[in-house]
Amino acid sequence: MLVLGMMSGTSADGIDTALVKISGAPPNLKINLLGHVKQNFPPTIRKEILRVAEQNPLSPGEFSQLHARLGQLYAEAALNACKKLKIPPHKVALIGNHGQTIFHQGQPVNFLGAKTASTLQIGDGSTIAALTGITTVSDLRPADIALGGQGAPLVPYVDYLLWRDKKLGRVALNIGGIANLTVIPADAKPSDVLAFDTGPGNMLIDALVQHFTHGRQRYDKNAQLAAQGKLVPQLLQTLLNDPYLRQKPPKSTGREYFGAAYTKKILTLGRRFQAKPNDLIRTATIFTALSIVDALNRFVLPKTKIHQLIVAGGGANNPVLMAQLSALLNFPVGARYAVPVSPSARTKPNIEVFASDEFGVRTDAKEAVAFAVLAYETFHQRPSNLPSATGARHPAILGKISYASPR
Repeated sequence: MLVLGMMSGTSADGIDTALVKISGAPPNLKINLLGHVKQNFPPTIRKEILRVAEQNPLSPGEFSQLHARLGQLYAEAALNACKKLKIPPHKVALIGNHGQTIFHQGQPVNFLGAKTASTLQIGDGSTIAALTGITTVSDLRPADIALGGQGAPLVPYVDYLLWRDKKLGRVALNIGGIANLTVIPADAKPSDVLAFDTGPGNMLIDALVQHFTHGRQRYDKNAQLAAQGKLVPQLLQTLLNDPYLRQKPPKSTGREYFGAAYTKKILTLGRRFQAKPNDLIRTATIFTALSIVDALNRFVLPKTKIHQLIVAGGGANNPVLMAQLSALLNFPVGARYAVPVSPSARTKPNIEVFASDEFGVRTDAKEAVAFAVLAYETFHQRPSNLPSATGARHPAILGKISYASPR
């Protein structure tokens, strides 16, 4: 099948669409990325997404309209991808759309007299199917939550299919708005896979850049701002004391926790410590790297031998972040992330760091590819969550299918 996978993450910076050729059945799925297209959200739409995701008021009518409007935008992005990749829409069998997360509460909390967990991704699948003529799988996370899971992360199922190895232990790290990792021990079975959100990815860095540039820049391109700043040790130590870092997996997080209120906290502390804007951006970048390393040291490396770290997501293009990761873990690194390492590290490599590009999956397309695969599995009535990653009681067939009108 030719499948379009679509992903718009917590940063709400746009829609990634991947055209993927998929065949076979697990554990021997054949997954081939044929092309990738990025489309930004219109500024007014992005502003509203972020406003709503920060839990600002929204009437039922406005919510309904936003849900439908995003469905239109996803459909436009899908058709635009077909045009750019020179593939007629009628040749695409399926769309897998993650949707736009505006709320995620993976851990049950008291609500109206009962412990309740929930997640909400919007972008109407029926609208996408109707406007594209392509059957669409959407709203994939609630099925896992209904079975006691956190609804996240879901990508580990695809990480396992892509990168399991008889002899090598691997960690797949995705640095989007939130950073998450998938631990795949050597010769792993699906039940051996561990995955969780480590904490912020690009979210805090992006928010600080947008604040200090008054929206002129959306992210720290090539880490130019972080490279000009200095670390603020007192601020870093405060951030490293965050209780989320100590919470044991399974765990997931999002903009509800590391969003506007968290950014405001950093800005307040920055004023207290008389930090300059670029100092805060650099400190947030190092905090992101340290929170990832802390998760590895705390929950992974004591139990599992890891040989390779495979990095995807926008953070893979941040040289300061990647250099910090490599230096903190004393990893010998691939050519793309070359930083000085000790002679012993050169002669006795411990863990190699790669971009997912080096394994045939573009860093910015990885999650879109994943949702193409998840949709393919749903269409074939096969479960595609990993209970070992999400905490669900058992595997689930994910999502809701919106069938296209007969052609």
